[in-house]
Amino acid sequence: MGAPIIVSALFGDADFAWLDGLRRAHYPAEHNRVPAHLTLFQHLPPAIEPELRDQLSAATRGMPSPAARVTGVMRLDRGVALRVGSPALDEIRAQLAEHFHGLLIVQDQAGWRPHITIQNKVEPSAARALADTLEQAFRPRPLAIAGLAAWRYRGGLWEPLSRHRFG
Repeated sequence: MGAPIIVSALFGDADFAWLDGLRRAHYPAEHNRVPAHLTLFQHLPPAIEPELRDQLSAATRGMPSPAARVTGVMRLDRGVALRVGSPALDEIRAQLAEHFHGLLIVQDQAGWRPHITIQNKVEPSAARALADTLEQAFRPRPLAIAGLAAWRYRGGLWEPLSRHRFG
């Protein structure tokens, strides 16, 4: 059986640099195996790879980038994430979920809470301290979503499968 497939949004270059910088600064280095990301699906079966590529191409080809915003700080038990709001990206994900209905794991069937994890696997007190600091300075801001990507999950590492740009 092949490795499961992850689907994520691709950020614009400036937003990726900002988010990945936050992640590198606050995520424990020994656990930080992938760059900053916004996951749409965390476990799709490898057998659907050709169909998934077609669906991701159809969702992005000739389509404008979905408007998105970083809307707040999300506290995790042992980390911190940034909330993302994007009705257009929500709709794209809902259409993909409907298309692949019956193939989704429980976590991917549950309600989607779009976020970008910038810290995880730390002591709760460290997570609270970072969340407090970020909340004090937080201002909502636009987030450039440049495309969608598929990745093969390789035991913590992500192997690129395909990238699909909007526009």
